[in-house]
Amino acid sequence: MRGAVKVKTRYMAKDPAPRRIAVNTVAPGAIQTDFSGGVVRDNPEVNRAIAEATALGRPGVPDDIGPMIAALLSEDNRWINAQRIEVSGGQSI
Repeated sequence: MRGAVKVKTRYMAKDPAPRRIAVNTVAPGAIQTDFSGGVVRDNPEVNRAIAEATALGRPGVPDDIGPMIAALLSEDNRWINAQRIEVSGGQSI
């Protein structure tokens, strides 16, 4: 799946590029949300296992992802295009 997303991101980035529109994919790691019934947030065993497998020592929270996306959308990052950007705190490295 990761490979398919990477190829699709590159493919989708070509068409709008002449209009200076960039296409990137953000790939978050385990985030403490309602997703999957809140298992990362609400299950202490899952939360601990993810924390142990993450270089920064904890699962992510929504506030870890939003600012990264805002930064990616800023004019300062206008030259980033066709990239899969992992935002996982170093999960499983």
